[in-house]
Amino acid sequence: MKRPLQGHTLTISTVGERVKAFVPDPLPPKPPIEWSPELLAAFDAALLALGRLDAASTMLPRAPLFLYTTIRKEAVLSSMIEGTQSSLSDLLLYEISQTPGVPLADVREVSNYVAALDYGLKRLTEGFPLSLRLFREIHGVLLAEARGRYAAPGGFRRSQNWVGGTRPGNASFVPPPPQSMLECLSDLEKFLHDIPQATPPLLKAALAHVQFETIHPFLDGNGRLGRLLIPLILYENGVLRKPLLTLSLYFKEHRQYYYELLNGVRVTGDWEAWLLFFAEAVAATATQGVESIGKLSKIAEDDAARIARLGRAAPSAGRIHAALLERPIVTAAWLSEKTGLTVATVNKTLAKLEKAGIVRQMNDGKRNRLFAYSQYMDILNTEIC
Repeated sequence: MKRPLQGHTLTISTVGERVKAFVPDPLPPKPPIEWSPELLAAFDAALLALGRLDAASTMLPRAPLFLYTTIRKEAVLSSMIEGTQSSLSDLLLYEISQTPGVPLADVREVSNYVAALDYGLKRLTEGFPLSLRLFREIHGVLLAEARGRYAAPGGFRRSQNWVGGTRPGNASFVPPPPQSMLECLSDLEKFLHDIPQATPPLLKAALAHVQFETIHPFLDGNGRLGRLLIPLILYENGVLRKPLLTLSLYFKEHRQYYYELLNGVRVTGDWEAWLLFFAEAVAATATQGVESIGKLSKIAEDDAARIARLGRAAPSAGRIHAALLERPIVTAAWLSEKTGLTVATVNKTLAKLEKAGIVRQMNDGKRNRLFAYSQYMDILNTEIC
């Protein structure tokens, strides 16, 4: 459906140039969304897939253990969209105080994404609403001690920014100026709180994501925070009990089309094309999430059965296996601290697990040895690449 421009432009002067900045209209869209049979079917499929993902996250015995790596996988992919080079292995090494294979700044940015999501979920669990204050708090965590620490962490921008290009004059998009931005943010907050009307959670997440990206309220980190908002909205509204929806891989694979759709909403008001893409992304990603939990569950169960046949080593191996399900890259020292086993027992048991093909040593030598849960990491890395 073609609509009038979904906002208005203001001619502003910034960095010595006069450019047109876009100020979006408040949500929900006007005229209302036109729900074609195709769009309705896509949203029904997305909601069904989300329901299955939510059920899998709570019904499968080992599913809660997969949350650790799922969140980190999403952090890696979301940060990759912004140009970082960190892999999942790099992040897991960093978290056990080992040296990653990429610049430390890249890994720190990914680690901050994990911390920001954890922080947002904690605040929502405590009953604090998704709000402008929470946006700022999450942003402060996201940019802490990373490359963006000079971009006013935790504070809305007070100067003009732009998206793409080397300057405002050749930018692909110029967001609203600071004085208009605050009013836009206030309207977005009202929309999140179902003012002027209640909006179904999945639709709310889809619309709010575009609106946040259009407002671009921070000097840095807007893309990552905009993607974070999606699972936070679904969590706050009770659609997901665990933040297992990881849309960044889908957005990364369709990056150019994703940007075209965002711009299409602003210029032509084509919300329906964006919503169809969003619903397809949710359905595909949630379905893949259920499949991943199933694959990882089978590996865990098969390995647990193999470990049970290790005789006297089985109890120690079982404790180490449980720890590996939470952190699939470890050192013997970390395992000793986690399981309460002595380092000598851990090393002896790791040797048995390595011989059984369950773990593999990642580095050479006998000191500071690193071990990976082989098949588990292979599946996670395959889904990221």
